[in-house]
Amino acid sequence: MPAMRVGALPDAALDAAAAFHADVLPKVRSTLSGGEDLVLVFDPASHEHHAWRLAVVQQLARDHAPLRVNAIESDDEDAIAAALAYAGSAPGLTGQLLRLDRNGAGALLSPST
Repeated sequence: MPAMRVGALPDAALDAAAAFHADVLPKVRSTLSGGEDLVLVFDPASHEHHAWRLAVVQQLARDHAPLRVNAIESDDEDAIAAALAYAGSAPGLTGQLLRLDRNGAGALLSPST
């Protein structure tokens, strides 16, 4: 599933949401207008950012259905890669914000057969 790195945003949740809507959202909408599913990749942030990020991904998923739009919060490249692989293989997964850590869930998400 294609991913878009959101990049650095302000530390304060309200400022980060404003920056996302002004600078990143137009690029996201343009990408989605191409007709391809998308995963946004956010840098980790404090819990104050969870609500606005979830609202963004849920609204984008509703607005662009049947495309799938999800988001990941992580700075762990292995976890991001595993989550992207999982999202690509889970056709019903949309409108979700996945907060990843370094606890090694890769084997659970991608069991070897």
